[in-house]
Amino acid sequence: MSQKNIRNFSIIAHIDHGKSTLADRLLEYTHTLSPRELREQTLDTMDLEREKGITIKAHTITLSYRTKDGKDYTLNLIDTPGHVDFSYEVSRALFACEGALLLVDATQGVEAQTVANFHLARERNLVIIPVINKIDLPLANPERVKSQLKKLGVCKDSSEVILASAREGKGVPEILEAIVKKIPPPPGANHLPLKALIFDSFFDNHRGVIAYIRVFEGVIKPGMKIIIMSSGKEFKVEEVGILKLKRYPKESLESGQVGYLIANVKNISDLRVGDTVTEKDNPTSKPFPGYKEPKPVVFCGIYPAEGETFERLKNALNKLRLNDPSFTFRPENSPVLGPGFHCGFLGLLHKEIVQERLEREFDLNLITTAPNVAYRVLTSDGEVREIDNPAKFPSNKKIEAVEEPFIKANIITQKEYMGAVFELLERKRGKFLDMKWLDTSRVLLTYNVPLGEVATKFYDELKSVTRGYATFDYEHAGYKEADLVKLEVLVNGKLLDALSVIVHKEKAYLKARYLAKKLKELIPRHQFAVPIQVAIGSRIIARETIPALRKDVTAPLYGGDVTRKKKLLERQKEGKKRMKRFGSVNVPQEAFMAIMEEEK
Repeated sequence: MSQKNIRNFSIIAHIDHGKSTLADRLLEYTHTLSPRELREQTLDTMDLEREKGITIKAHTITLSYRTKDGKDYTLNLIDTPGHVDFSYEVSRALFACEGALLLVDATQGVEAQTVANFHLARERNLVIIPVINKIDLPLANPERVKSQLKKLGVCKDSSEVILASAREGKGVPEILEAIVKKIPPPPGANHLPLKALIFDSFFDNHRGVIAYIRVFEGVIKPGMKIIIMSSGKEFKVEEVGILKLKRYPKESLESGQVGYLIANVKNISDLRVGDTVTEKDNPTSKPFPGYKEPKPVVFCGIYPAEGETFERLKNALNKLRLNDPSFTFRPENSPVLGPGFHCGFLGLLHKEIVQERLEREFDLNLITTAPNVAYRVLTSDGEVREIDNPAKFPSNKKIEAVEEPFIKANIITQKEYMGAVFELLERKRGKFLDMKWLDTSRVLLTYNVPLGEVATKFYDELKSVTRGYATFDYEHAGYKEADLVKLEVLVNGKLLDALSVIVHKEKAYLKARYLAKKLKELIPRHQFAVPIQVAIGSRIIARETIPALRKDVTAPLYGGDVTRKKKLLERQKEGKKRMKRFGSVNVPQEAFMAIMEEEK
């Protein structure tokens, strides 16, 4: 296939705007797969993706298309996820493309992730083809969506927008023709030194690490000795080929093509996403700038419910990380929960996905602590420390300043819910930045909000106050100084590190009262009274007491002197004191989840 007949493109969209369905129609229309291989959400291979209706891992597939005038083209579709937590997958997929289909729902219009993905594509100078999907639905309003796209700057003229219904197949021929006509062929030449970009990788139990690559210059073929430019490691190419759900080996991959590379690599860290591959004997002079490593922003502890499954959990995390290198983990030991792991994720949905995969794919029963974010602490001796676990937060005497991470939040909602959204964001210590009307009824609000305030139940609350008519997207906006304190929970005089939480000083008292009250409800009664205390440093600011289970030890007495009754009661009292000193308190899993909830 001539290089001028190759097109590399991606589909970008908000969640549930029909991206996976459109990909199905493109596969069907180009006869890329047989009818037996086609199914709903063909490119979504995980059960979780199908259940939740979202794409989690980006997928790549090569389509063969013949235009109306009889010319043959190779179209490389590099699929992308739609959720904000996986925006790093979107950015690396766009790096390997020359164009993108921007898909928008005809009933819902431009959403927060639509805006974010559009800006990602524009930063890469990609050709953007706007497509309005779901025009077959009764509530579809394509004209309103066209005006929103014009306001956003996606197109200058409404005639540039393609109207489609992925479910019924309408508009698919027009989309394919637009891909061929509007997206330019890839640059580069075969005679130049090899320069290929690794934009994704995964681990295969039989073949080792398989890298998805885009060849920008030169040719790569089996038997060639290659170098990974970031590490200088050498490998011998075993196999290259293209992807059509399965791997199809080829004699070579040439400039402009997208495919896979197998080189007997056993460690996934040797083929990192963003690395440049070149030939050992004829290397390229300059590598790609590469991607920023996806940095975890939400952290929590994951522990096995049964201590003997610790090794199984460790093996499961190692295996899962081979296919999803974007989360981190390190061993930690909790005095309450025992040995476990402190894990970092790209967001709350990412955390939920990893946890569900561990439980389903590896048959584990897990306990997770409440999610938290990383803070920067300047200590009195001038050291700057990054704290991602509240248990490691230093005492107030050693702290000079604390900085917390902020995000720039984009929220799109209906005008009638603006007041409720303003109130919610004010409660979350948000700072108003901008307001932009998309049309007469929908508005885009931009706020700076502390990440810690949105790391728990913010998305649910936003959906609640807007009755579902709001979308939320964010980007990181650095660190800012804040007046934060660490709340420590003591149960029966023992500090429970797993229940420590970092909050703003203004909210500390209310949060402490809520925690103490909630734990009193959740911790079962014991044979002795159990005090629950919440403290800032050495100062107790909230306390509740779980009363002891009492037995009437005087019941067998049938009379006699009152001193006999007093003697029995005193003996019981001494026993309770001894139990309190040596007894252990059973703290259930619900107690650890209590700090995720907000005060009512």
